[in-house]
Amino acid sequence: MKTESSPITVPVPVSFTRRPRHHDWKLLIVWPMIGASLIAGLWTVADHRATALQSEAEIAANTKAVSLANTYALQLNHTITQIDQLTLRLKYDWEDRNAIVDLKRDQGRGLLPQSQLYASVVGPTGDLLTSTLKAPPNVNISDMEHFRAHQAGCCDEMLITKSERGRVLNRPVVRFSRRISGPGGGFGGIVVVSVEPTYFVTFQEHSTPGNQGFISARLASGPLVATKAGNKMSEIPIFYKNPPVFPKDVGVVVESGERFIDGEQRIVAWKKLNNYPMLAIAALSTKDVFATSNAAKRDFQHVAILGSLLVAMFSALAAFLSLRLAQRRRQAENAADTYRIATDAANEGFYTIRPLVTKQGYIEDFVLEDCNHRAAHLVGLTRNQLRGKRLSKLKPRFLREELQSLCGRALEKGFLDEEYRIPAKSPMKATWIHRRIVCSAAGLALTIRDISDAKAHEQALSDLANSDSLTKLPNRNWLGNFLPSAITRASLQSGNLSVLFIDLDNFKNINDTLGHDVGDELLVQASARLKGALRSTDHVVRLGGDEFVVILEHTDSSQDAERVSTSLIRTLAEPYSLSVGNSNRITASIGISIYPSDGDDCETLLKHADIAMYVAKAEAKGTYCCYRKEFSETLCARLDNEGALRQAVERDEFVVHYQPRVDTLSGRLSSMEALVRWRRPGWGLVYPGDFIELAESTGLIVRLGEIVIEKTVAQIAAWKREGKTVVPVSVNVSPKQLRDGTVSGFFEQTLIHFGVEACHVEVELTESAVVDRSPVVTEELSKLRALGLRLMVDDFGTGHSSLAQLHRKRSAIAYWQRDLRR
Repeated sequence: MKTESSPITVPVPVSFTRRPRHHDWKLLIVWPMIGASLIAGLWTVADHRATALQSEAEIAANTKAVSLANTYALQLNHTITQIDQLTLRLKYDWEDRNAIVDLKRDQGRGLLPQSQLYASVVGPTGDLLTSTLKAPPNVNISDMEHFRAHQAGCCDEMLITKSERGRVLNRPVVRFSRRISGPGGGFGGIVVVSVEPTYFVTFQEHSTPGNQGFISARLASGPLVATKAGNKMSEIPIFYKNPPVFPKDVGVVVESGERFIDGEQRIVAWKKLNNYPMLAIAALSTKDVFATSNAAKRDFQHVAILGSLLVAMFSALAAFLSLRLAQRRRQAENAADTYRIATDAANEGFYTIRPLVTKQGYIEDFVLEDCNHRAAHLVGLTRNQLRGKRLSKLKPRFLREELQSLCGRALEKGFLDEEYRIPAKSPMKATWIHRRIVCSAAGLALTIRDISDAKAHEQALSDLANSDSLTKLPNRNWLGNFLPSAITRASLQSGNLSVLFIDLDNFKNINDTLGHDVGDELLVQASARLKGALRSTDHVVRLGGDEFVVILEHTDSSQDAERVSTSLIRTLAEPYSLSVGNSNRITASIGISIYPSDGDDCETLLKHADIAMYVAKAEAKGTYCCYRKEFSETLCARLDNEGALRQAVERDEFVVHYQPRVDTLSGRLSSMEALVRWRRPGWGLVYPGDFIELAESTGLIVRLGEIVIEKTVAQIAAWKREGKTVVPVSVNVSPKQLRDGTVSGFFEQTLIHFGVEACHVEVELTESAVVDRSPVVTEELSKLRALGLRLMVDDFGTGHSSLAQLHRKRSAIAYWQRDLRR
C-alpha cells in the first residue's frame, strides 16, 4: 500500500466511471426505448439481487452447518473421551485384585452419573457382577453382540456398538465396552458403559434453527446413535431413509429430498471424530435456509412486475409521468429509511466505501460514504466522525493501511470473506471479527461481525480436549499432535530429540492404602515438580494414571537426557506434603529413547522409551535406562514363542507320553503319569520345562491342560477296548486351572464321553494349589474328590516348601483334607 500522497495504482472497473447525463428533452424523443430499457434493467436487477441473496444464504448456511458439525464433533469427542477414560479406570480397577470395585458406592459419592449413563462389570460367563443399574438378579448377557465380540478377542480398545434396546433399562442405549483380562491374560469379562442416546444431544439446546434441521451422531459405518431435530430429541432415524455413509472424514454437501423420509432437501455437514469411529452430523433444511431469500425474491418479482406496469403506463400516458415519478421517489425514500433503521439495529457493522479515481484511471484513495452505528462503535468513533472521511485520514496508521489493503484486494478479486484477528494495538473493540466485502457498481460494501465469543468458546473446547483435567498438563491427544512436528523440526535442524517415559514406582500402593484422593494429590504435586525441573522449551505430558512423558528438544547427546533423568528422579524422590502427612516418598523409573538413533517416528520413540522404562523398573526401581536394540529383540523372541504356543494349542501339536510307576516289591506296573510334549514344527520334540512357564503366564495352560486330560482319558478308553490291563494314570493340574473353576466340569464331561471310570484317573496337584484357601480352588478340589478322582501332591518340598515351613504346610494339607471330608 502506498503512502497518503501517492495514488493507489489499481485499475478502475468500468462500473465506477462517470457517464454524461442525457437532457430531459431527449427523454421525450426516445421514451419508448427508455421504457423498454428500464423494464429490462428492472428485471435484471431484481434477478441479480435475488441471486445474490440466494448465494449469500447458501454460503452462510454451509458455514453454519460446518460450524455446527465441528462444534458438535468437539463436544462428542470430549464426551466419548471421558467415557473411554471411565471404561479404562473400571477395567484397571477390576483387574487389580487388591482394589475394591463398588459402582453403587461410587455413584452415591457422585463419581458416576445418576442417570443417562450407567456403568456395569460383567463376568467371563456373561453374568452381571456389579452395576449402577437397578438390575434384577441373575442378569446374563452372554448372548449379546458386544460380549461375544470381546469374548472372541475382537479388540484391545474400547468397542462402540449401535443403539439398541437395553435388557435392563428396556429403552435404547449405546454401549461402550472394554475387555477385562483374567488371571494369566485370559478373558475375564467386560466393562460396559451404557449411555442413553439423549445424553449425546442434551448439550445442543439451540443448535438447529427451524423444525426441519437436525444434528445427529452416527457410527462411521452408518448406524444412528442419537438425533435431535429442531428443538426435539428423537430416538429413531426420522430423516434418512437408509443409514448414510460419507466418503471423507469431513465435508458438506446438499442432499436431495430423495435421501430423506420427509422428502426435504437439506445442507448436510459432517465431521469424523479424531479418535473414535463416530460422525457428528449437522443438517439445515434448504426450505428454512432460503425462506428469507425466497421471500425477498418474490418481493423483487412483485416490484419488477409493478415497475414494468408503471413504465408501460408512463410510456403510454406521459401526462401522468411527473406524478408517478414523484410517487416512486417517495417510495424509494421510505424503503431507504426502512433499510437504514434495520441496519442501525443490526449486530453487524455495515460500511459503504467509494473509490476516488484519478483522471488517469487509477484509484488514489477511498471514502467512507456511510456506515451504521454498530460499525462506528466497533472502531471507537461516532457515525458522524466516519461519514465522508477518507481512509488516508484515518488514525492510527496501521488501521488505515489495513483498510486500504482490504479494499484493494476486494477490487482485484471482486469478493472477500474471511476471519481476522484484531491486533492488540487496534482501537477496534473486538479480538476476532468476520469481515465480508463485496464489490458492486456503487462501490464497496463491507460487513463486519464480532465473533470474539465464538472464537473464545472454540479455544476453550480445544484446551479442554488437549489438557489433563487433574494435573492441567498436556494430555495424550496433545502429544499425538505435537511430537510429529517436534520430530520434523529436529530433522530439519539435524539435531537430537529425547523422549523420557516416566512411571511412578509402586504408585498403586498409595491408591490402595491411602485412597485415590491422596493419589490424585500426589500426582498433582509430582506434575508440578516435573514441570518446574525442566526448561521452558521442554514439555511434560501426562499419559494417564502414573505415567508421564517428557520431550526434550535441542539435546546434544544422550548424556543430556541422562542428566535430566537423574535430576527428575532426585526431584520426584523428595518427600511429599500430603493431607495424610509430610513423610510420603515415592520413586520413579525412566526409559529414554533418542531421535533419530532409536526411532524416526512418534510411535516408535514412545514404544522404545516404554520398553526401556520397563527394563529400568525390572532391574532396579528408581533409576533410568536408555533403550538398546536387544531389548526389542528379547521382547520379540518372547512374542514369537507365545504366538507359536497359541498356534500349537489351536492346532493340537501336543503328544502325551506315559511314564510307568513300578511296585518296588513285586516289580509289577502300579500306575502311570501322563507327560505332555510339544511336537513343534522345525524344532522337534519340546519338553515341558521349555514351554509350561510361558503357558502359565499367558493363560494358555487352561486349554493345554484340557488337551492333556482329553488325550489321557481317550488313551485309557482305547486300552480298555484292546483288552489291555488298565492301571491308574495321573494327570498334572495347574493352580491356574483350579482358579479358573472349570477343570472339575471338564473332567466329568470327558469321563462320561469316553466311558472311563474315575478310579482309572488320578489328579496331581502342586503344593501351591494345595495351600490355596480361595473359595474357587476349595470348591474345585471338593468337586474333583466327589467325582471319585484320587488327589495327589506332586513334587512336595521342591518348590516353595522348606524344612522350616514343613510343619505349616502339613497343617494346611490336613485342614484341606478335613474340608474335603465335609
